[in-house]
Amino acid sequence: MKLLHLPCLLATLLPSLALADALPSHLERVQQRGQLNVCTTGDYKPYTFKKADGSYEGIDITLAQSLAQSLGVKLNWVPTTWKTLMPDFLAGHCDLAVGGISVTLERQKHAFFSSTLDVDGKVPLVRCEDQANYQTVEQINRPEVRVVEPAGGTNEAFVHAYLPKARLSLHDNVTIFDELRQHKADVMITDASEALYHQKLQPGLCAVNPTRYLQYGEKAYLLPQGDMTWKLFVDQWLHLSKVTGAYQQAQAQWIATPAP
Repeated sequence: MKLLHLPCLLATLLPSLALADALPSHLERVQQRGQLNVCTTGDYKPYTFKKADGSYEGIDITLAQSLAQSLGVKLNWVPTTWKTLMPDFLAGHCDLAVGGISVTLERQKHAFFSSTLDVDGKVPLVRCEDQANYQTVEQINRPEVRVVEPAGGTNEAFVHAYLPKARLSLHDNVTIFDELRQHKADVMITDASEALYHQKLQPGLCAVNPTRYLQYGEKAYLLPQGDMTWKLFVDQWLHLSKVTGAYQQAQAQWIATPAP
């Protein structure tokens, strides 16, 4: 097989390298425009919640504000939903996405993730008096069990994969907990952090075995694929947030009992 001559090889590679150099990183773009665009659903306490006045609060909201401050830019929230999160992100509407986002291989196909925020697996959230009835997948995966989930996220995906016999209904993630308390549903599969938060917030609801996950999971921020400069900056900012205690302080405002 004939080897490609070096000048020919350089002629082939140089246009691609020049194009890569011509494309600024999101780090440059954010600083040039003076604004950090952040996608978030605003419906997932304790990570992100849009209040009646249009402002946001939660663990990841506080941290995104810190990231914007570290860059010396304004923060612009880009509303999205769990169904439209990836399309909005791939359309370039945001520089990163935050709000309790689970790391999945499907999302990894299209985007980068930041370094891991926390380990946070799936557990059942149920009425406290019913805890003994919903300890395992086998107990929940029955036709008479009513499971309620928000549409489009990893909770719904878990039900389709592991609880196909259960009766699934989809509901908005803000009033979904009323469905459990009012006996309109029996189980919600969610992340341990959210289950523990609502156990504290919603009298009568209990997280079932919050340290024994039905499915292992991790949380991270969603970043544009291929932009290593931006990823390295966000990862370093996150590392410093953890070693200085800023990350733990943001968490402590919302989760009294952190997930392991």
